[in-house]
Amino acid sequence: MANRTHDVVVIGSGSVGIPSAWAMARSGLKVLVLDRLASPGQGSNKTAIGGIRATHSEPAKIQVCLRSLEIASTWEETYGDDIDWRNGGYSFVAYDDREAGILKGLIEAQQTGGLNITWRDREDLLEIAPALKREGLIGGTFSPGDGMCSPLLLGHAMYQQACRERAEFRFRESVSGIDVEGARVRAVITDKGRYETPIVINAAGAWANEVGAMVGLEHPIQPDSHEGGITEPVAPFLGPMIVDIKPTKRAASCYFFQLATGQIVFALTPKPILPGFNCRETSEFLPIVAKRMIQLIPRLSGLRVRRTWRGLYPMSPDGAPLVGWSSEVGGYLMAIGMCGHGFMLGPGLGELVDRLVRDDLATDDRTILDSLSPYRSFESQAALK
Repeated sequence: MANRTHDVVVIGSGSVGIPSAWAMARSGLKVLVLDRLASPGQGSNKTAIGGIRATHSEPAKIQVCLRSLEIASTWEETYGDDIDWRNGGYSFVAYDDREAGILKGLIEAQQTGGLNITWRDREDLLEIAPALKREGLIGGTFSPGDGMCSPLLLGHAMYQQACRERAEFRFRESVSGIDVEGARVRAVITDKGRYETPIVINAAGAWANEVGAMVGLEHPIQPDSHEGGITEPVAPFLGPMIVDIKPTKRAASCYFFQLATGQIVFALTPKPILPGFNCRETSEFLPIVAKRMIQLIPRLSGLRVRRTWRGLYPMSPDGAPLVGWSSEVGGYLMAIGMCGHGFMLGPGLGELVDRLVRDDLATDDRTILDSLSPYRSFESQAALK
């Protein structure tokens, strides 16, 4: 039975756990990451489609994702790993006045937050994405700094860097309890041992409530499932990620982009939501998403789909993460409720977690953490989740 001491124990080796471990180990902390799965990124992380955008409505998410974009876009130059990065940008399109009004209404706040984004009228937008259906197109926003890469490649590259910085990862090891004495974390207990530590980070994604229960807390995180898919490869024709936020009877939004290798990767936000942990694909998904995509880009109509999959979004009440220390249990840090944005938030959030653990916060960090506090009111809803 293992019995060792670490500065920090991270529960979960996914979109948030891996970059947090990398950042903390780089700062000299002795970090242990525990995961019950067989290797890094095997939970919800591997079901992400790979978009990284700072195009959000919540200022805190904009700031965190701007840093994620810096890390991802310079990763190969800095560390030498090819992560399939492509700086294609994001375009949120509008085919009616409602969506145009929503998107235009967000631009000033997004620009104030440091996001390079502009409204493009129809002709300008068609120069960026000429395959879009011209009929009915009003225009859309374009944020050229956003991009895409492989979740598996980036996750593995960050995992390798974390290991080089001497972070320790233990897989196929299930956490069974967290020892709390005097209202402070003392150790993490697994099916293979006990690990003494003054700090536990809950980065368990959709399973965050299981970890919270181990310290007597109930987190307002509920998983629901979303489906994605990939087509056969075709010649490059699509630059940005296309996002359609027009609600329909069966979907709240649709988004897709083309990989450098030619495949179209796509996903859908279902309506109504599909709560719970079921990750089996549905027969309804493909007809709904295909119709949405063809309505936007008619030339997709003959494209064959290679496979589909289904993953979990750990949703918070207002569409924003919960990041911060517990006020009830000392040494218990929450980095949960990513609402399907864990992959794009992860790199920037990992560095923020590191500064939080080391008590080395900048002024901007404190503003971000106030917005993402686990103890906020949850009264408002993010306009772009």
